[in-house]
Amino acid sequence: MSQSRLIDLPSERSAAPSPNPPNLAIASSPWVKTQDREDNQFPELDLTAINQQLVNASSEKIIEWGFQTFGDRLVMSTSFGIQAAVMLHLVTRIVPNIPVVWIDTGYLPTETYTFAEELTQKLNLNLQVYQSPLSPARMEALYGKLWQQEDLESLNRYDQIRKVEPMQRALRELKAIAWLAGLRKDQTSHRQGLKPLVKQGKQYKVLPILNWNSKDIYEYLTAYNLPYHPYFDQGYVSVGDWHSSRPLLASDENERDTRFHGVKQECGLHLPLTPEAAQSLDSSSL
Repeated sequence: MSQSRLIDLPSERSAAPSPNPPNLAIASSPWVKTQDREDNQFPELDLTAINQQLVNASSEKIIEWGFQTFGDRLVMSTSFGIQAAVMLHLVTRIVPNIPVVWIDTGYLPTETYTFAEELTQKLNLNLQVYQSPLSPARMEALYGKLWQQEDLESLNRYDQIRKVEPMQRALRELKAIAWLAGLRKDQTSHRQGLKPLVKQGKQYKVLPILNWNSKDIYEYLTAYNLPYHPYFDQGYVSVGDWHSSRPLLASDENERDTRFHGVKQECGLHLPLTPEAAQSLDSSSL
């Protein structure tokens, strides 16, 4: 893959990048020549040391580091949500042909599908769509409408079937060592404790806009004339499946309170892979 020119962003969006230290340079990366490694091999990186280097880096530098380190084993994920255009534009300016993984649950609003098509064409995305092998109709026949039960166990089962399993399969089939995600600290209590580079299961997750806020998002969308999801004009600040998303209320503490009937804040894609750890984090977010 070729790299495009880095984007110049306002300095308040992220801390000014420091020069790349030696252990973050291409020449010393443990995973640059990914094509020479076995498909089932994963690097062991010093998360503490790397995060000390990345914590003050710009979003562009973090993305560039991810590409330099993981090469063609780096993917990104998107939900085509309210602010999805930011990450899609930011990443593909630097890694134009990166595989973009979209988990289609089968329960997305019609507007999400049209928004996805618009951004795919506008940004020339290398879109990789994954779905559960269990159709919505079959899942409902076997388990009922899990989202209507509004208890943590049912919602976790729903997320495992419709989101987590397809994402894990995507990472395996694409032979991903790491994936870029647009998580932000101001979204959930779990995300407040994250670093720019984290490990989830075998894969690493690179989080270039972790320190951004809503103002940063708005400024980026405006600067590059990028669209919000159509539901933004209806008062939504976050959107997923049609049955588990609602507009923002004055009583909401953060944007993720508008999801999952207030029972949970995370959909499961960005939680630890063990059920016990995931449930503990979900419960702490109530």
